[in-house]
Amino acid sequence: MKRIAVFASGNGSNFEKITEAAKEGRIPDCEVVLCVCDRPGAYVTQRAARHGVPVLEFSPRDFESKRDFERLIADRMDELAVDLVCLAGYMRIIGDELLNRYHGRIINLHPALLPAFPGAHSIRDAFEYGVKVFGITIHYVDETLDGGKIIAQKAIPYDGKDIAELEDMIHTEEHRLYPEVIARLLKNELN
Repeated sequence: MKRIAVFASGNGSNFEKITEAAKEGRIPDCEVVLCVCDRPGAYVTQRAARHGVPVLEFSPRDFESKRDFERLIADRMDELAVDLVCLAGYMRIIGDELLNRYHGRIINLHPALLPAFPGAHSIRDAFEYGVKVFGITIHYVDETLDGGKIIAQKAIPYDGKDIAELEDMIHTEEHRLYPEVIARLLKNELN
């Protein structure tokens, strides 16, 4: 049985889709064993509670350094024997402590076709730039901002004028593709 930790900072819809996919067997032989949240009280913690997934909730400002709170996270994941870390709306750059201890086992979902539009506001940035093909990227996390090796991408054509409609389209595709890619990674079908 593979064990996943999902990191999220907000709503947690991708956390929930991953958890449901594991419970329903769409991510076979897998369970979500930890939700890591850096914003106490974020809605993802309520989703985790409903699914019976333990939450490691913390405020970074309560620690002297990033290394200190990342050590707390990594120690907890080590206790749980986590196989794969899935970032799903975790709005914090991963530092050396986690990168060194979980090298090659941290993936991220980004709402743009990388390498275009990295960073926290990629949907808005692409929309304002006027692109006609948006998308999502799932990639390995390394020391660069949204720059790790790409695992999968999905293009989403959109020629409308409603950013909320576009965001809904992107989230719908995220909810489908991320669990599928996780399942394939855990079955060693992707590298």
